[in-house]
Formats: sequence, C-alpha cells, structure tokens
Amino acid sequence: MNTSDTPSNSQHAPQKAPTLWLVGASEGIGLALAGIALQHGWQVIASARHAEQNATLQTWRQAFAPRLTLLNLDVTEDVCESAAQTAWRAYDGIDIWFYNVAAYRPMDLTESTVADYEWMNQTNYLGAVRLLHALLPLSRQLAEHRPVKWVWNVSLAAYFGLPYGGAYSAPKAALLNLAEALAPELAADGIHLQVINHGFVKTRLTAQNDFDMPGLMSPEAAALRIFDAMQSSNAFEVRFPRGLGLWLKLLRCLPKSWSLKLSAKLLKKGEQP
Repeated sequence: MNTSDTPSNSQHAPQKAPTLWLVGASEGIGLALAGIALQHGWQVIASARHAEQNATLQTWRQAFAPRLTLLNLDVTEDVCESAAQTAWRAYDGIDIWFYNVAAYRPMDLTESTVADYEWMNQTNYLGAVRLLHALLPLSRQLAEHRPVKWVWNVSLAAYFGLPYGGAYSAPKAALLNLAEALAPELAADGIHLQVINHGFVKTRLTAQNDFDMPGLMSPEAAALRIFDAMQSSNAFEVRFPRGLGLWLKLLRCLPKSWSLKLSAKLLKKGEQP
C-alpha cells in the first residue's frame, strides 16, 4: 500500500470492528499500519506529536470519518493520562493499544551527550511506561467483557548492544525486559501483552545509517506482518526477519568475550582494537 494515497474504502466496517490506538502514527510503520487497519474496517485513533496536522492522516480522516480520530500526543510530556482518557472515549474503549514511538540517532562516545540518552530513554521507554499506567485501570475493566491486547514495537536491537547504537538499544532492552516482567501479571487481568521485535525498516530513522542493513524491508511490509500478528498471534514475541533475529539472538547467548569480539568488527576503521 502506498501511504501517500487514500486507502480504498470499498470494504464495509464489520459490526464489531476492533478499536486500535496507534501511538506513533505519523510516518513509517505507524502510518502504514493505520492505513491497513482502516482498509479492514477498524476504528483507529492515530496519535503522534503532530497527528492532527499530518496531511495524509487528514485526508484519511475525511475519507474514513467517523472511523479515524486524530489525537496529538507527545509521550515525553505529562499529558499521557488525559490523552488516554480522550482516546478511550473516542470509541468507548480500546481493544488494541500499539506503542510505536521511537527516537534514534547513531553516534560514538565523542559525539554523544547526556541529553541524547535522556531523549531516547524518554521516548523509547518511559513514554510506554506513562501510557501503560494511564491505560491500566481502563483496560482491566474492559478485559472483563472482551479481549484486550497491548502491542509494543520494541526492536531486534534490544537483544544485544552494538557499537554506535547504545543510546537507542538500551531503552529498547529495558522495554523488552519490562514486557517480560509484566506479561504474566497483565495476563491474570485478561490483558495480552505482545512485543514486536523487527529488524531494519526503511524509514527516516534508518536513513541515518551508513552501513549495509541486512533484511531491509519497507514500512508497508513490516506493517502487514504486525497487523497479522495483532489479529492471529497469541505469541508473546513476534520476530522478523528470521535471519537477522537469529544472528542477534546468538550474540546474546554466546559468552560475552566471544560476542564482544564479534561486535567489535562493526567499529569504524581506525577504531577497531
């Protein structure tokens, strides 16, 4: 699907269409996923810092009214509770919450600042924490009547810290660890928590990389995999592409003396030990 075009509205919405709150919906995977969900008759609340000003989302809102609601939200600010209440009221409940917000900048130690780490931690990790606390009491009540699912877009980068990407992968690893810790507790409340660990997707974030990205895929292809998982998979983790995922999982499992020697090969020439 070309996200610059209006998706076809030929399909009639099912009587009980799921409601999706997509946080991080202005471009890339999020925008593609919003379009796919609308094509399938879902009700979508699309959030981003400037969702209400996004040209593509505005076009879709006109085409799909009233099934698309736009809601501006900066997850680094103390507005998550009020935003969750607003999103919840849009369609009287949220069946699936998808956290897709990410910040990334590759850098070596001489380039990095404390502010870089704070920015990526606030966006990649603490934003999800703020929203989960805002949604928890509402989702618990809804789960007494129908299935509720939380889906967090983490990253294969959460498996192992690689050179120049630590400020991004460290909060992603924290988010994965948090999901592992919370999943059993949430399941007892009837909330299914699922994580998406994917590899390289062609977005403005990966456009910053100056190295080969194995398994690079389009946002539309990644969004289709995620949409399928939202509907049909009860797995805790959905991982793709297979090859890159296995390689990074191997790094995680190897003795650290071995895995660090392998990751050192990714250093730029002149920096390798």
